[in-house]
Amino acid sequence: MFDKLYGYVKKWVSEICHILELIAAIFVFIAVVIALLALIPHVSELWQNRADTGAMLEFIEQVFVVVIGVEFIKMLCRPTADNVLETIIFLVARHMIVVTTTTPVDDLISTISIVLLCFVRRYLKEHRLKDKMREEDWRRLEEVADKDGEYARK
Repeated sequence: MFDKLYGYVKKWVSEICHILELIAAIFVFIAVVIALLALIPHVSELWQNRADTGAMLEFIEQVFVVVIGVEFIKMLCRPTADNVLETIIFLVARHMIVVTTTTPVDDLISTISIVLLCFVRRYLKEHRLKDKMREEDWRRLEEVADKDGEYARK
């Protein structure tokens, strides 16, 4: 009795959490659209101040806010390791490019972290590909075994 109730409550809480994640994604989506629309005046401002590097850094900062927002939405809607790693990579890249008061050690640590995150991402993709290939190989072996069994019965 208690196990059945526990399973029901656990499933119910899980569904509510999924719905809350989707609601949060909708709010973040609205914020990203607003931030994207707010970029339009920055483009003309960038064109007027194209000789000023500060204007370019400010524009890049605004673009990174939109890109990170999009990655965050992807992470909320499909919480896979790839989406989480992409979001973290963009966050570190934004820190490296936008923050102007970093030390060489900060830049080195940021660069190393991006490289490590890219390696982890590649390893996970290769691992998933190998798992998929193994599953296909097992399916083929099962099909061959089934056909051999059919031939043996005839």
